[in-house]
Amino acid sequence: MRILITGTNGLLGQKLVALLQDKKDIDVIATARGKSTTPLGRVVYYSLDITKEADVNRIISTTKPAVVINTAAMTQVDDCETNREQCWKANVDAVEYLVKACAKNNAHLVQVSTDFIFDGSHGPLDETEKPAPVNFYGESKLAAEHIVMNSTIDWCIVRTVLVYGITHDMSRSNIVLWVKKNLEQKKTIQVVNDQWRTPTLAEDLAMGCYLAAIKKAHGVYHISGKDFMSPYDIAIRTAEFFNLDKSLIKITDSNQFKQPARRPLTTGFIIDKARKDLGYEPHSFEEGIKILQTQSEELTRAQKV
Repeated sequence: MRILITGTNGLLGQKLVALLQDKKDIDVIATARGKSTTPLGRVVYYSLDITKEADVNRIISTTKPAVVINTAAMTQVDDCETNREQCWKANVDAVEYLVKACAKNNAHLVQVSTDFIFDGSHGPLDETEKPAPVNFYGESKLAAEHIVMNSTIDWCIVRTVLVYGITHDMSRSNIVLWVKKNLEQKKTIQVVNDQWRTPTLAEDLAMGCYLAAIKKAHGVYHISGKDFMSPYDIAIRTAEFFNLDKSLIKITDSNQFKQPARRPLTTGFIIDKARKDLGYEPHSFEEGIKILQTQSEELTRAQKV
């Protein structure tokens, strides 16, 4: 099976390349804007900006993948709120181009989406919950879902929650790395305790996307971790695991933060459907931190060589 992945310079994209490149029955086509920052091995790489329709058509028509996994998106929530045109191009127009190219080339599309399509009034949530986004990022990702759902192609939507992990080249941080870095530097941090999520290890999300791809699953699947936690809980458990000073973590709530975009208070996912249909089984948060620690130590050693 030939699988094309977009956004392979991002955290999820890098984890997908790492997962798939050693599978002998899969040919991996990696794509991202500009040069690849990912160790590719036998993987073929193409530079691709998915906001350019002609390039999307050319690459997909040339490579003829059986499955396209779209991990590329504008995910900085506040940036999406203040730069809506750019957000729409990256998260909506680009998905329309991918859908058209998949239709022309008979490819199955796995579209990655988000818990931010929900209003945050309650959780955890299953796939039957009605979306009602409270920010423009969520609106854009929901619009992309509608494009996919209303198309004639074979499709699967994988929604996820608060992804964390580490790679050799991090263009963005995430909550676990942010907490770890600040506490190591003896900095006081304020962390909210009125939001609730099911934090997702990047390796688990990559596995969920892989399972959806090889099974050519149809419909919507919630793929996340299984621990229902507040950001404050995440910070405390991160500090405990790395033996860092918990007294530097100060409780606050969402009302204290002046951000351009609202955040849904409570989301998190029920993952029973993915467990049943896909055989998906995520790590616990404790196991996820252990994996991150091992990878962090390996990266540190490699940088010293």
